Amino acid sequence: MRMVPDAILRHPAQRVRIFSEPLRQLAQDLIDTMYAYDGIGLAAPQIGESLAVFVANPSKTRGQELVIANPVLTAPRGRLVETEGCLSIPQLWARVRRAQRLRLSGQGLMGESIDVDVQGLLAITCQHEVDHLQGTLFIDRLLWFERRRLRRQLAEPRACG
Repeated sequence: MRMVPDAILRHPAQRVRIFSEPLRQLAQDLIDTMYAYDGIGLAAPQIGESLAVFVANPSKTRGQELVIANPVLTAPRGRLVETEGCLSIPQLWARVRRAQRLRLSGQGLMGESIDVDVQGLLAITCQHEVDHLQGTLFIDRLLWFERRRLRRQLAEPRACG
């Protein structure tokens, strides 16, 4: 798992152009890592691969993962403010404003088109993961004073044990 301040987390991921076995293995690695860290979503840069692919499963029901390459989010509707965290920034949580519903388009692991409406926690998760693919972290979406507070938290030494 890549953690802040790893540079890969701050660079836009490359578009997936080849849909073959290595991509399917990457998707499985993302799924396995997401569950190992008790997450509900994970983007390829978080495990060191600069490819535009992510997995999401807010229900945490195995076998119901959304896996999408080259995602595009459109038609945002409504607003939610929910507490978010990030596997790449452990132990930090903050309230983030996101769209409540939106359209998610992209490609599946065989290159097939995906075009679905997502809402609620799945919509939030998709927005969070697409941010990762663009080199953006959830803390970048906060007001300046919240970012400052969280940066101080990041700088504080943590007890080991």
